[in-house]
Amino acid sequence: MKKKFALVLAVMLVLSMGLSACGGGAETGAPTYNFVLATGGTSGTYYPYGGAMANIWNTTIEGMNVVAQSTGASNENLKLVASGDADLAIVQNDSMYYAFEGTGIEAFEGNPLSGFSAICTLYPEVVQIVVRPDEGIESVADLRGLTISIGDAGSGVEANAIQILEAYGLTLEDVDAKNLSFKESGSSYQDKQLDAFFVTAGVPNSAIQEITATSTVNILSITGAELDSLLSDYEFYTEYTIPQDTYAGMTGDATALSVKASLIVSDALDEEVVYELTKSLFENLEDFQAAHNKAMELSLESAVDGVSIPLHPGAQRYFEEAGVI
Repeated sequence: MKKKFALVLAVMLVLSMGLSACGGGAETGAPTYNFVLATGGTSGTYYPYGGAMANIWNTTIEGMNVVAQSTGASNENLKLVASGDADLAIVQNDSMYYAFEGTGIEAFEGNPLSGFSAICTLYPEVVQIVVRPDEGIESVADLRGLTISIGDAGSGVEANAIQILEAYGLTLEDVDAKNLSFKESGSSYQDKQLDAFFVTAGVPNSAIQEITATSTVNILSITGAELDSLLSDYEFYTEYTIPQDTYAGMTGDATALSVKASLIVSDALDEEVVYELTKSLFENLEDFQAAHNKAMELSLESAVDGVSIPLHPGAQRYFEEAGVI
């Protein structure tokens, strides 16, 4: 995919330069950039969010053509950018850390990826631990011996679940762990085949909301020494408060951990191009926010909070000029 785009880009650059020199062709002689933005499934947040972001770039940067591509989300996106099959991608900041360091989850353990860097973090994705309000589960420690879903096998959700369980002195051997998608987890919970499940996603999450149409849920808090330990041990985590009125059945505000949906870019992209992409995104925030409500959580002030790998030089230059770093 990338090779085809590279060929197209090279041809267009040559034609543009030639036509410009002759005074013909495109009026400005500006090159056309054709980039793929890897996102996620069409029913999730990444895909429409990426489409809105691509539209900002395409309408504000002359000669820019970014196409949002539906994918399997974070882990696949990291591999697509590293292999050159995508130019930009939306990923979780913990997943990009695992890929960059070659650790953390089976998909990247001992096999670090390279060839990508960060532009910014976009919005928090909160680790939500859903339990039944009437079963006396008041702490992660109470999950011992229970049937729980920890997300798809090899996913970032599974890694979050393992880390949180370990902070409370539990391993997967101490629970009956199931690897289910969010939708599968919700259905199994409603059928009373699960006592609890983990979801790492924006708040509110549609899979959890669907449950509350017919039943109630509670969200476990992570507090005290366990919270401090997780924030200290994993640089990609930040603390997040889930308000009590988020889901029917919550008994109070929940203190949770969040990772950040983040924007990465191929190191092959020129510094000036990435500078313009970064600048366009933050100088057209109102239009972006009007196109997708999750963009309301993007701000220049917090754009580098939670960045867990090096910034691309183009993004670094923009944030330095903006006084963010």
